[in-house]
Amino acid sequence: MMSASRPVVGMLVGGGPAPGINSVISAVTIRSILGGSEVLGFLDGFKWLMEGSTAHVHPVSIEEVSRIHFRGGSHLGTSRANPTKKPEHLDRVLSILTSLGVTRLVTIGGDDTAFSALKLEARSRGRLPVVHVPKTIDNDLDLPHGIPTFGFQTARHLGVELLKNLMVDAQTTSRWYLVVTMGRKAGHLALGIGKAAGATLTIIPEEFAERPVKLQRLVDAVIGTMIKRFDSGRTDGVIVLAEGLVEIVDQNDLGGLDHVERDEHGHLRLSEVDIGDLLRREVTKGLKALGLSVTVVSKNVGYELRCADPIPYDIEYTRDLGYCAAQHLLDGGTAAMVSIQDGRFAPIPFKDMLDPVTGRARVRMVDTDSQSYHIARQYMIRLDDEDFKDPERLARHAALVHLSPEAFKQRFAPVVRRESRTGAT
Repeated sequence: MMSASRPVVGMLVGGGPAPGINSVISAVTIRSILGGSEVLGFLDGFKWLMEGSTAHVHPVSIEEVSRIHFRGGSHLGTSRANPTKKPEHLDRVLSILTSLGVTRLVTIGGDDTAFSALKLEARSRGRLPVVHVPKTIDNDLDLPHGIPTFGFQTARHLGVELLKNLMVDAQTTSRWYLVVTMGRKAGHLALGIGKAAGATLTIIPEEFAERPVKLQRLVDAVIGTMIKRFDSGRTDGVIVLAEGLVEIVDQNDLGGLDHVERDEHGHLRLSEVDIGDLLRREVTKGLKALGLSVTVVSKNVGYELRCADPIPYDIEYTRDLGYCAAQHLLDGGTAAMVSIQDGRFAPIPFKDMLDPVTGRARVRMVDTDSQSYHIARQYMIRLDDEDFKDPERLARHAALVHLSPEAFKQRFAPVVRRESRTGAT
């Protein structure tokens, strides 16, 4: 039981794991206690609170958390339990928090948890101050350009290390890897890993303006890259795919997705739709039809990244975020997502997080008109306009797959993206 005379800060983690969660937990705890508050940790996000249970509440001390910032995972666990589906769930959460004497709440999570925090604060009608700390290795929360979500840099760092090993293996064994990374809506992580590692090709959802995308278009993009690579004398490569591609591919090409389970927020469980293996099978089939025998291997790189020990960047970043979250509550703040801009704390009001069309938290997409993305494209091996304008090059590509230049152009020209010049000077 908490002291009746001291403020009580509650804290919980929602969504998938991300490197740096424990550093936030530690920083919030230390700053809150030194500021005169007691701290309660709620295990497994909103799950038990929604059920009206107080059996999974954990008083947190400075001694307990003083060194957890080095470790991956979450000291308080996490879950995707969603209290916004029913008003009675929000009311039950508020009732339990009130019965435990909680006077302020810190939530740690991605866009879904941010939305739950927003709705909970609104439901309390100002009685419960709530501050959200943005977390996701997908880097897709609507923070200002250039400001990452915590965990992204660690996930990218480890992803590059894994990709580097696969690139050596691919060259050594003359094979191709299709590497799928996390990223439900946005391709930040796939692009960040692919660009830093120098992957042969990276494909992200944002590059496709027209939806849905036919599966054959993805297959031809991959095969086109392989053909261009073969023409340069290399028979190996590594291609990075954002898992969110499965959500923009024509579901008729996937045999429908009615059988795929959805999480508490209504999202497809993308781990159950193996876009890498699906493409591997279709690409292998397509190559065989073109007279090429190539070993293609699919590899998912996701869960290996989420609970990694944070690199120093994310340790420092998350300690700052946790401190600012606790301090904002101590100063009487509420209804804000924590951000640090130009080295200073800059709260983002909950009301500014909402997309007016969807009513959900905004998602930050990769800007495919940016110079950064244009540069990434320049270092990929992709079929481009010059491959079809240069008769000699076109003839070489076509001969590799036993097609006439006209037939090659008819099949593969549609995969060429007409680059915007914005930011590409």
